[in-house]
Amino acid sequence: MEKEKDQTSEGLNQIFEIINAKGDTGEIKQIVQNNETENNNKK
Repeated sequence: MEKEKDQTSEGLNQIFEIINAKGDTGEIKQIVQNNETENNNKK
């Protein structure tokens, strides 16, 4: 259950980061790369 809460929190944080990027494609690409790196490190 705690793992699900952490995943939800991380997902919401990423959504807010993307919204705050306001169309800055460089920043959005960086957010996506950071997320992919974090996901690969968890495996």
